[in-house]
Amino acid sequence: MSSEQIQGTVADGFESVRAEFAAVAAAEGGDYAAQLVAHVDGERVVDLWTGPEMTGDSLTGVFSSTKGAAHLVVALLVQDGVLDLDERVAHYWPEFGAAGKDRITLRELLAHRAGVVGADGGFTAEEIADDRVIAERLAPQRPYWRPGTAFGYHALVIGALTGEVVRRVTGRSIQEHYEDRIRKPFGLDFHLGLPEELEPRFLTTQPMLPTPEQLAQLEANATGPDSITGIAFNRNHPKAPELWDLPNIKLVRQLSPASVGGVASARGLAGMYAAAISGSEPLLRPETAAEFAQIHSIGDDLSTRNHNAFGLGFAIVSDDYPVLGQGAFGHSGAAGSQAFADPRSGLAYGYNRRRFAFPGGAAPENVRLVSAVHAAVTA
Repeated sequence: MSSEQIQGTVADGFESVRAEFAAVAAAEGGDYAAQLVAHVDGERVVDLWTGPEMTGDSLTGVFSSTKGAAHLVVALLVQDGVLDLDERVAHYWPEFGAAGKDRITLRELLAHRAGVVGADGGFTAEEIADDRVIAERLAPQRPYWRPGTAFGYHALVIGALTGEVVRRVTGRSIQEHYEDRIRKPFGLDFHLGLPEELEPRFLTTQPMLPTPEQLAQLEANATGPDSITGIAFNRNHPKAPELWDLPNIKLVRQLSPASVGGVASARGLAGMYAAAISGSEPLLRPETAAEFAQIHSIGDDLSTRNHNAFGLGFAIVSDDYPVLGQGAFGHSGAAGSQAFADPRSGLAYGYNRRRFAFPGGAAPENVRLVSAVHAAVTA
């Protein structure tokens, strides 16, 4: 794919980012369709897209990048003094204290240390779509490890758990807070609950197309449905929807479970993190951003069975991209999206792709793209 097929604009000094995006597109080939956006100190300096059907306004499911929006709400409520990170979850939500979960704090929950990664028997597609149902199922659930002793990615349920705390305290859902305090004031194309009138802009997620070697690798690393990994990714339900297909289910787009149900463009992803750290009145005070970006869990993740690093609700993105400053925070999504803020450089980054990338999680090309953007920012 030539650079002429890359659409959009870059500011002076960011031409190298356009060239790197073109190189990624050429390497990916086929029907690669993606968006890349970056802001520096609140100003959009990169706005690029490429591929069949993709425009700068196209919306796709962003999977776990949704967790960034959900936990920006939680950070705001902590900043307001409405929530206390070191209060027990059961103080806010008494039913959650069942089965040995009575001493888990909100801080431990946000750091993926609670051990409630899923439910015995798993969830139907309809249950996965509804945070209230997930919370109801998980309140009596026994944890899958002793809370606080280890961590494991609560991939499909963390937003429902933190969301129920938010609802019990404020009477409103994370999605409602997000709409009123974040999305609407900043005009963000990042939706927790896709309005019907925006459905024509939505592009379905396409399944992974692994090479024979990649397929062999996936099969070699397969885990059983009743393992912690199987439970965390809902493979313990006989009729569980495929992970890649979740945003293609209209009920998921409508209800937008706070763990995985967001729909966005890269403009929306980067714009949210720009609003968090930039401008005369950023959403987060520096001390709040620093608290949520501090490492709380790092090492072997019991759910993903690989190395991981989490702050509070956010991933420690500098663990994946060492060029970033200490205190960078954000979240990737299963199909390949990546979004974050790097307060030290003023960078807010958003990347989105349509086809599910191997091996799942932040797409590998983000390493090249983040490096190119950061080099341009700091040149």
